[in-house]
Amino acid sequence: MDHNIFRVPVLNFVFRTSRAIPIAPAKENPQLLEKAYDDIADALRKGDLIGVFPEGRITDTGELYPFRPGIGRVIARTPVPVVPLALRGLWGSFFSRKGGPAMTRPFARGVWSRIALAAGDPVPPERVTPEGLQQIVLTLRGDWR
Repeated sequence: MDHNIFRVPVLNFVFRTSRAIPIAPAKENPQLLEKAYDDIADALRKGDLIGVFPEGRITDTGELYPFRPGIGRVIARTPVPVVPLALRGLWGSFFSRKGGPAMTRPFARGVWSRIALAAGDPVPPERVTPEGLQQIVLTLRGDWR
């Protein structure tokens, strides 16, 4: 989770309680970035599941941004299978940036916005690349922005 979100008192509690790992860009805080990779490796070694948002940011267009290389670094350090996931129907919902900041229009698509999570088959660590995962996620997402 972007380290800046941890500065908001209520969100800090929520994300720390859910064991989110703060992460920062290397240019901004290289020590925090290294600690995040250490924490991820420790969690994986303990058998925990780690969720990674490989774009490194929330889309403001509804399209996927290129996946960042961090997943390769995680897998090189702790080789584990990766289960690609895709959120469907998020664009235009309360959680998207369509038409302004996220989480500011509670009824943007009505009371019941339909959002789905699609899961792909696990990808063995030796076959994991950011580009390959992005293609799988695009296929999983389909036309559901």
